[in-house]
Amino acid sequence: MNGEELREALRHEMAGVVPPPPLDATTALGAARRTRARRRTGWACAGSAAVVLAVAGVAAVGTTGAGVPGTGTAGPGGLSPSASGTKPSPAPSAPETASAWPTGPDGRPQEDRTARAGNRYDQAVRLLNELISAVPAGYVVPENRPNQPADDDPPRGSQAEFEDRVEGVDVWRYTSTATVTQGDRTGRVLVEVYTRGNRLPTEPCALTRQFWGMQGECQVVTVGDAKVGVVVRPTVDRRFEQWSAYRHPDGVVTFVAQTPNFGSPQHGLAKMPFTVPQLAALAMDDRFHLQ
Repeated sequence: MNGEELREALRHEMAGVVPPPPLDATTALGAARRTRARRRTGWACAGSAAVVLAVAGVAAVGTTGAGVPGTGTAGPGGLSPSASGTKPSPAPSAPETASAWPTGPDGRPQEDRTARAGNRYDQAVRLLNELISAVPAGYVVPENRPNQPADDDPPRGSQAEFEDRVEGVDVWRYTSTATVTQGDRTGRVLVEVYTRGNRLPTEPCALTRQFWGMQGECQVVTVGDAKVGVVVRPTVDRRFEQWSAYRHPDGVVTFVAQTPNFGSPQHGLAKMPFTVPQLAALAMDDRFHLQ
């Protein structure tokens, strides 16, 4: 003990007893030690309480902000409200890495969904060439310009995209489009193929209405022994005026679409390239059956 603690302990003992007891160094030192022990215990308890309160405060702040848009915290069950506040969405997870995408021709995962080289890319190009070859006589498919502006739709286009992985099977979507002209009038045709393993429906008209989420008046057209759904008139969305859909026995799905208007309606085609039976037959055409 230091001198100050000893003097404080002595004064405390002397003030609490009348008359003052005779000086007993052993008793005084024991009392002083007990006083010091009580003081240290009090400091320790105060420090522990502060830590508990601090932890509780942090937890309370986290709980108060949970699930509130803009706080960056997750709500109950790891869900946080969407911006509209009407539908919960999963809390942000680790960013998708390139390993989630299929392997490209260089043996490394793709950078995104789109194949820019290799067999998948080549199949999309082949699909475009087959589509152009199917355009009836009397229509012209213009060539792409060498320096096509990035914000302009080129007359010819093709793309291969990874769509989904279903029970270990990679599902790909191939899309090819071609502008068709007659004089100064312009329309467009399209073929879209989903490889086997896709989750698209089987019933002809239900399948046909899956095309880009568009709806319309559907007819079932018989082609040989097969049934093909054809939307002959859209209801609201008129990006295409007619389209057909067919699910091949192996599960591959082909959509074929056409519109007489591409660009200004005043300069649309007087007549679409394919009749309804031709549109149905093209959906079954082996040229558009890709793997």
